[in-house]
Amino acid sequence: MTQIIALTNQKGGVGKTTSAVNLAASLAGLDRRVLLVDLDPQGHASMGSGIDKHALEVSVLDVLLGEASAADAIARDLPVKFDVLPGNGDLTAAEVELLDSDERQSRLAQALASVAGDYDVILIDCPPSLNMLTVNALTAANGVLIPLQCEFYALEGLSALLDTIEQIKQSVNAELGVSGILRTMYDKRTSLTREVDKQLRDYFGDALLKTTIPRNVKVAEAPSHGVPVTQYARFSRGSQAYRVLAKEMIRRLAL
Repeated sequence: MTQIIALTNQKGGVGKTTSAVNLAASLAGLDRRVLLVDLDPQGHASMGSGIDKHALEVSVLDVLLGEASAADAIARDLPVKFDVLPGNGDLTAAEVELLDSDERQSRLAQALASVAGDYDVILIDCPPSLNMLTVNALTAANGVLIPLQCEFYALEGLSALLDTIEQIKQSVNAELGVSGILRTMYDKRTSLTREVDKQLRDYFGDALLKTTIPRNVKVAEAPSHGVPVTQYARFSRGSQAYRVLAKEMIRRLAL
């Protein structure tokens, strides 16, 4: 069964897109068939996978509006080993366009159903907000991966996200659950990191992934080269951490 995982956190700057791209690359490097869906209007997941977001003739927006199939919009001939359903700034129109649409929260789920069998895992990079795009992702997914930075405001707003996940689960997607909490930009040398770490362990228990993603300059540099850090700086600490994350997710999800 294809695992569909939404990466989401309404707080920006937590390494959500970076984790989506590099987890996709790391899973593909372990011979999993991977599709990355860029549902963030910033289009950074597309850019980080070698796609010119400004030159898209068809995107995930067209798929959501029923103007193109997922198969027609998926980019396959890329410098990475995974496929991408790309997005860009046009997605800002999705909120208004979908409001009056039938089954507006399940458009993405319907579209992915036609291609899900081609992949072992589909990762969805959500926008940093709880809007209709995020609701579409949560309706389509059977798991949620939440990147979280170990800082003072780490838990702020997280309860709202967990409430939304529970509402989606109860109303339209009974299969939805939290696949893991991922600590990003991790620096165990600081007392703040250790303090937040303890709070996360106490609150989330087994949902907290063992893998942590360290602060690493190579991870920050990779997107400007249009490839994941696993290709840009294969032996960097960041690259190694994402490969470990991929192995942990494979064990958790039985991929």
